[in-house]
Formats: sequence, structure tokens, C-alpha cells
Amino acid sequence: MITRKTGLRRYLTNVDSVSAQQLFTDCLVIGSGIAGLRAAIEAAERCNVTIVCKGTLEDSNTWKAQGGIASVLEKTDTFESHITDTLNTVCGLCDKDVVNLVVRRGPELIEQLFQWGTEFDLIDNRIAVTLEGGHSHPRVAHAHGDETGRMIAEALIRKIRGNSNIRVIENFYAVDLLTNDDNECLGVIGHHFERGVQIIWAANTILASGGAGRLYRETTNPEVATGDGIAMAYRAGAILRDLEFVQFHPTTLYIAGATRALITETLRGEGAILKDSQGREFMKEYHEAAELAPRDIVSRAILAQMLKTGSTHVYLDVRHFEKVYFSERFPWINELLESFDIDISHDLIPVRPSAHYMIGGVKTDSSAKTSIKNLYACGEVASTGLHGANRLGSNSLLEGLVFGKIAGQLVSQNKQASVVHHKHPLIKYHIPHSSRTRLDTDDVTNSLRALMWRNVGINREDMPMAEAMDIIRFWQRYVMDKVCDSPEGWECQNMLTFSFLMAQSARTRRESRGVHFRRDFPQTDDKNFKKNIDISRD
Repeated sequence: MITRKTGLRRYLTNVDSVSAQQLFTDCLVIGSGIAGLRAAIEAAERCNVTIVCKGTLEDSNTWKAQGGIASVLEKTDTFESHITDTLNTVCGLCDKDVVNLVVRRGPELIEQLFQWGTEFDLIDNRIAVTLEGGHSHPRVAHAHGDETGRMIAEALIRKIRGNSNIRVIENFYAVDLLTNDDNECLGVIGHHFERGVQIIWAANTILASGGAGRLYRETTNPEVATGDGIAMAYRAGAILRDLEFVQFHPTTLYIAGATRALITETLRGEGAILKDSQGREFMKEYHEAAELAPRDIVSRAILAQMLKTGSTHVYLDVRHFEKVYFSERFPWINELLESFDIDISHDLIPVRPSAHYMIGGVKTDSSAKTSIKNLYACGEVASTGLHGANRLGSNSLLEGLVFGKIAGQLVSQNKQASVVHHKHPLIKYHIPHSSRTRLDTDDVTNSLRALMWRNVGINREDMPMAEAMDIIRFWQRYVMDKVCDSPEGWECQNMLTFSFLMAQSARTRRESRGVHFRRDFPQTDDKNFKKNIDISRD
């Protein structure tokens, strides 16, 4: 356990529960990805539920997810095989009971999504499955080819919109979790873009705020993925786990000056070949599974090959794909490539790795409970014990679906779930004026993302990470003491907090394991580090 004794204040903004507008709910869900939506639907069976999201319901990593959701859907596949594939990927750090739980609950919940209107691709009236790297059997279900996340989210959002027990508040920035001296979560203080500061008192709070890919210059994540949930949980005193483990996706479209866009690894699962700038296939030099090797290995191999050839990227070769098939199987990617005049029948696709998925997060047990009473976490913000040190592809949507239901069900069954059974104490928190120079938070944010990519990225060493921590400390002195009044300012403060903790955890793990690769400690050290790294404020 790492504890960080700092001057970090408890709340980012002034809190006055007397003067602020106040709302009340049995269950508050923060976030609108698959985990939050599924949790809200389940909790609404017996509770009134409020969902808040800092954009719209559609602004989530789930909405952007292309590849699919993994589960045992074929008679020739088995739970034992899916469990084994997961255990072979997570590098010894998962909770085997959680792996077993998630894998075995998958088929029923995916069938439920289908019944709720998710337009999965079908073969002979059965959900079609495909193969991805790390899986020993085709078990990845997809919808509209490469729009799986959006199709799932749309089905869940229809259920949300049609449920009178669920209230949705969009464009609400959750600034901080409210807690009392008994380590209980009471709700959240946040800012609505029209109505200003609001306090939402909640008997139970489910944190499903997503990941933190925007900590890095190169990322597949939408703009909302700035790690707010993990940072606010840390300030509230929650235990965090394994923040050093962040997964980089090997293949994102690389067009200089354009926003990075994910090119799903399902392409490699269906036969796409990686080639370097000189047109040579290279993956077999790095792993016997070549293009189907785990994501961390493929990402590092691409970086190594870029260095060898002095190039900014490598290529995916899909020229052997039937063009009509490609456009039907991967319609979103096909449209994207055509927008850049890339014709897959004779052009290679330029790609490079980008930050993709946060494996570590707020520590939970198998019931989605955190170390703070009445606070649950699910989805990418949580560390449930499923992924260990390396996530098996397409297990993330599955985890969000399973733990979203678990969290919502637990809240629904709680006899004290009603907000009327809870006291709402006077909370007054004032932040003194700072006389230090105010830095431009947009400039700090952009500089931080470049620093994290350079110093705490795919390949890591102690001195660059120590340098990153020093630079972040400097920025913190001029940013963390200010009272911001906009999402951009709060995001910068959260990103500074999260980045420091990630670098600290990465320096502590003096070995290489899964997605965490130390050039100065390239070997896995089971004797000293076959364990989780927990971190807390106190």
C-alpha cells in the first residue's frame, strides 16, 4: 500500500450545502457507458435513479468501441477455454473468482442485450462471433460490423429513456464525491452548464465514469476520458489499485494533423498483416502468434520497428480482403479510410499505438463495493480483479455489463437504498485565495499529455518517470491551489492528480509485467511484485 501525504485539498471547489441547489435520489450513477447504463436499469427495478454525464449519454468509450464483446456463444466453445485465455493474458494478477464470475454470466446478459434490441450481426439466426488476439476460439460478438459499442449503447439508452424511474441529467460535470466523517458517500457536488452548482444527495452512488486515455497525447479515447472518477475517488479517500497498468492499442490510424482513430484488432484477427515502412512483415520476429499476439507485445513490437526503420508509423495490409466484404464488415472504418482517400484494394493503412484502456482504477470487491460505504464502481473506472496486468481483448464490455448489473442489483436490494433514510449534513468548505501566478490550464493539459506519452508511456524507465513527477509537482503548485469554474480547469486538476499517481505506481513496480514494461527492469519478478499495488490518500 502506498499512501501519499500531500497538501491536496479535499474538494476542488467551494462547497456550501445551504446555498447550493439540491437534488435527491435513491441511486446516483455517474457515467453513461455500458456499465453505468446497465447499473441504472437494474437499480431502477426498486429505486429512483439519476444518471449524470458530463456530455451527452452518447459521449462514452462504449459508444466508440468497435471490436466487440467476448463471451461463450458457440457450442464448440467453453467457459473453461475463455477463463484459461483470460488467465493466460493477465500475468498472474487477476482474481480467479472474478474471472470465473464474469465469464459465466456473459452469455445470459448478451442474450438479454439482443432481446433489448442490440443489432448484433447474425449467422443462421445466431449471434455471429469472430476471433481476436489472445482468444483460442472465435467468441467475439459484433454489431453492424465495427459499431458494436454504439449498437449496445443505443439499446441501453432506449431502455433508459423509457423508464420512468430514471432521470437523466446531461452536461453535468461531477466535481467531487461528498463524504462524511464515517467514510460514507453522500452524493456529489457538480456543475450543470445551465443551472450552475448543484448538490445531488444520494443514498447510493455508482461510479461508472470511464477511463483516462486523454492523459496521453496519442489516444483512442473521446474527450470526456480524463480520469475524473479516479481522481475524485482518490480525494474522497477511496483505495485505488494498479494505476501503472494502462493498455495501449497497437493500431490507430496515423494521419499527421488528424485526430487518432481506432482501427480494430478484429482486422488482424481476420487476416490483416502488419508491415513496416519498407514493406516487410515483422511480427513473427517478436512473437510466435505474430499479428494475434497480445496487445502489449504488438504495441512494443510496432514501436521497436518504427525505431529500426526511422518511421513515425507502420502499416496494416488488407489489400487481400475483398473490397465489398470489407465495406460491409467494417463500414465505419471503410468510411473513415475513404475520407482520407485510402483505397484498401491497393493502399496500406498507416497505424501506430495509442493509449486505449485503463486497467487499474478504484479498487472494488466482487460486489462492486469500494472502500467507501455506499460507493460502488464498475466499468473502466474500477479495478475489479478481472484484467490483472493485461486485458484480454473484448473482455472490457463484458466486464462493464456484468458488474453494471451487479452494482445496480445490490443497490436495488438494499433495504436502506431510499434517500429518505439518510441524513444530509451541513457541508461548508472554503478554499482560500491563492496569490500564486495562474497558469493557462489548456497549455498545462497539452504539455502534460505530451509528457506522459514521452515519459510514462509504452516503454518506461525510472529517471524519465522521476522527471515527470517533478514536472507535475511544479504544475500542481500553480494549478491545484486555484478554484476553477469550468470543466476545462477541473479536468486539468484531475489529470495532474491522476498522472502523478500513475507515475508513482509505475516507479514502484520495478519489474515488467503485462502492459507495464520497464526497460531498466525488463524481467518479471514474481518474488517481489506478484501482487497488486494499492494507493490511497491517507
